[in-house]
Amino acid sequence: MKLGRYIRRMASFGPDGIRDPWNRFRFGLALITAVLVGGTIGYVLLDLTLLEALYQTVITVTTVGYGEIGPVSDEYRVFTIILLLTGTGTVFYTLGVLLETLVEGRLNESFRRRRVARNIQELDGHTVVCGYGQVGRAIAAELVRDGTEVVIVDRDPDMDADDGMLVHGNATDDDVLLQAGIERAAALVVAMDTDADNVYVTLSARSMRKDLFIVARASDEHAEPKLYQAGADRVVNPHRIGGTRMAAMVMQPTVADFLDMVMHDRELSVRIEELPVDARSPFRRKTLRQCRIRERTGATVLALRTSTGDLNHNPQPDSRLDAGDVVIALGTEEQLRLLFELNTSG
Repeated sequence: MKLGRYIRRMASFGPDGIRDPWNRFRFGLALITAVLVGGTIGYVLLDLTLLEALYQTVITVTTVGYGEIGPVSDEYRVFTIILLLTGTGTVFYTLGVLLETLVEGRLNESFRRRRVARNIQELDGHTVVCGYGQVGRAIAAELVRDGTEVVIVDRDPDMDADDGMLVHGNATDDDVLLQAGIERAAALVVAMDTDADNVYVTLSARSMRKDLFIVARASDEHAEPKLYQAGADRVVNPHRIGGTRMAAMVMQPTVADFLDMVMHDRELSVRIEELPVDARSPFRRKTLRQCRIRERTGATVLALRTSTGDLNHNPQPDSRLDAGDVVIALGTEEQLRLLFELNTSG
């Protein structure tokens, strides 16, 4: 009964199921099983023992050419002819589908890798994420939601990424990083499982690109200085950040919720953005008072990071901007858009 239900379910597949070679192969196996069971029952009814009936069914279906077992009657011959035609056809069908599945699977994988490689070659200014575990998945998903093109590197050959183009391989291998387009990437996120791998990948990437912005994950606080020494621009400890955020939720839950919404909720009208000041910016060599950001755009300057890395959490009106500084501003999408336009108008 279970076999019959399985055959009916396989035979009733829609177009997608029919096109799937593995589904057709499983359907073929089910048919072979049905032929063996039916042939055995038929020969038992023709006065063979159970073992003799199974043996006769197998040698008939596989066409090995052995002679018949037991008394050969006209009914015996007719049943054998029917079993031979249906059984051999089923076996050849199943073997053909299996061969097609193996060949097609390899070809599809080869074509997929080539297509991904071509797409990566066309990228410029993308982000490479090394490691597609829980942390890497969250990072890639957030980047994709922000509209950033992402290339993921992971050593698991069975990994399938939904958040970007995937390169299978070990990120500690320079050739794998080159396949991910690190020469043209704007940023690299190193989020592998071990700190040793993260240090190694950071060191390799920094030696390949002096100007690449690298964010590295640290599971142990002792690994943080090593990652900075290896060339990381920022080092993040997910455990520490998670603990700090949970503590903030306990002490000031409303403030924590607001900051979380501002940073991650794309539907919120108010956002926090950073504005880099370059050598062509009209804000260069001017004070915040002279820039009149609040009056001209409505956005509020929350902080200022200088080119030397110092972070001013409460910049005064006489704070002077220069090339390499980063302005952190709070405002609506329209206000921040005006601010970015002013910054590039020069």
